[in-house]
Amino acid sequence: MLATLIPLFDDKMEVCSYSIFAQKENFLLRPTLQSTGRYDNSGTVLGLEIVDSVGADALSGNKELFIEMNEINIYVDLDSQCSAEHSRLVLLISPKISPTEENIARLKFLKDSGYKLAMRKITVSQFEEYKPILDLCDYILLNHKKIDITKAKIYFTKVYPNIKLCAVNVDSQLEYNALKESGGYNLYEGEFFRTPVVKNDQEVAPLKANYIQLLNVVNDNNFELTKAADIIGQDPALMISMLEMVNRMTVSSGITSVRQAAALLGQKELKKWITTAVTKELCADKPSEIARMSMMRAKFAENLATPFEMPMQASELFLMGLFSTVDIMLGKPMEEALEMVLVSDTIKEALLHKAGKFYPVLSFIKHYENADWQEISRELLLMEIDMNVIYDAYLNSMRWYRDLLREK
Repeated sequence: MLATLIPLFDDKMEVCSYSIFAQKENFLLRPTLQSTGRYDNSGTVLGLEIVDSVGADALSGNKELFIEMNEINIYVDLDSQCSAEHSRLVLLISPKISPTEENIARLKFLKDSGYKLAMRKITVSQFEEYKPILDLCDYILLNHKKIDITKAKIYFTKVYPNIKLCAVNVDSQLEYNALKESGGYNLYEGEFFRTPVVKNDQEVAPLKANYIQLLNVVNDNNFELTKAADIIGQDPALMISMLEMVNRMTVSSGITSVRQAAALLGQKELKKWITTAVTKELCADKPSEIARMSMMRAKFAENLATPFEMPMQASELFLMGLFSTVDIMLGKPMEEALEMVLVSDTIKEALLHKAGKFYPVLSFIKHYENADWQEISRELLLMEIDMNVIYDAYLNSMRWYRDLLREK
């Protein structure tokens, strides 16, 4: 199994929902699955299997989850596969589900059962033919590069007034801003929220510089607890958060100073807490997905250390994943941002030059995030790695991030 979450944003750059994209088998190991054999497991809805095993809250908090469906599994008993509330789930269909009487009746039944419906990969020329299905849909995902949104807005307002439009393949911040200004779309999906910073002459805010200083202190191999504690003490939000966290850990409260709290935690736990707490603060003025992505990448990279035969460098791989978005965190080009943080040359080589022994892990993670299953399958085949090892590493990262949120 392979699976990943892809976020959908609103016009305030807040995540509204996630799409689950999954693949059961490595198609390169079993080529027949790329033809009719891909329906061998069609009675199982992979997205629902994931929701049921991990939990809707763990996957998306209170947000909706878009689940891929096909022309066969729309007929299976969905309740037997997943106990999540129907209202949390959006069944994502495509024109492969043709507008026959049987299909329309089944989709209407699912809609009446509380599920929401979304259509994707539909062309303008198919709108009229698929009207009976579109009448049931809550969302339609459109490739904005192939749609005149001015005309589409008029058309959908008149014909389908209750359907929400989602722009897909939004690849840059400029595209996102232009589409947002057009006023036609409700949701946006694409790379725009994590595009690298190319140029920015603004100075890094003093508070962020303080956070970077703190990260540099704890990333020193033999950092002093008191030095880290004194820097934390300069930031009221971090100081309160740390004292609250430590007092929850102790049987009897009474820890009143940051130095006491630091001593209680010790180097390892203090470093873990600082790394995650500071990352959240560095991303406070960015889309919330940036903090999630940074920390998920960090833990996923750490978990990939053993399958990529670098078990002794798990902690460095964690930092590489964490700082893979440091340019976005600081609003600086990657080269300038890395001058401010204390990381190894191997990490810099991966982040700056897409080279070195760590880069294959970073590249793998980015392909995984984009659900590029063909490339992922190719790499797993070449490295002789079981895909379930990777899936477990990803799920572990997701659960780890969920637990971090619970500790807030």
